[in-house]
Amino acid sequence: MKDLFGKAILDFQTNTYPEDLVTATNISEADEMSVSYLFRSYDEMPKLEQKALQLCKGKILDVGCGAGSHSLYLQQKGFDVTPIDISENAVKACHLRGLTTARVQDLLAIENDSSESEQAKQKFDTILLLMNGTGIFGTLSETSKYLQKLKSLLHPNGHILIDSSDIIYMFDEEEDGSKWVPSDSYYGELTFTISYKNEIEDPFPWLYLDYNTLQNAAHANGLQCQLVVEGEHFDYLAKLYL
Repeated sequence: MKDLFGKAILDFQTNTYPEDLVTATNISEADEMSVSYLFRSYDEMPKLEQKALQLCKGKILDVGCGAGSHSLYLQQKGFDVTPIDISENAVKACHLRGLTTARVQDLLAIENDSSESEQAKQKFDTILLLMNGTGIFGTLSETSKYLQKLKSLLHPNGHILIDSSDIIYMFDEEEDGSKWVPSDSYYGELTFTISYKNEIEDPFPWLYLDYNTLQNAAHANGLQCQLVVEGEHFDYLAKLYL
């Protein structure tokens, strides 16, 4: 991938003529987003994100940290936080913002050696996945793989804080009130494209999960699931725990 999302973040951090990102999906038109939004302060964050940060405890893993705004707030509050992202450019920006523990890391590639002591293993009290945290799952069929990995990184009394949206509202309604949705796949499975400075990223899968589907997937993978708060636009924050 060209890492255009990360490039936009790094351009903004270094004041290198940043431009708006343009995102589009297979069911929606192109939409412009100011990169500055990714650098928002706690007071500028949606209530749902603020609530997630309020619930953080102990040692924290921030998955898909992007520009690092959530991690920066937590670090300033004195938490031990590890921001990770697959974007090298985003992680460079995080380092420039003072997040020295940020690292380029694919969640699924985090390994704990079975021969290690429990103290030596990478375990966390809070695992944070925000800004449609279910997106990295890609498709519904991959969800269990990610939930099992998240579960393996959790301390016994820890929790996963994850948000998503039920995008059923984006589909046309039939006369009988039912929705016209794809018959061959889950309706929350989208294909995203990102454009930045006249470059186009390779399309990638991105998953929106309605709460009931997330809850069912959590239970199937040995996790409890609790609805914490609902946002103003079909979005929600959930807590998963052992």
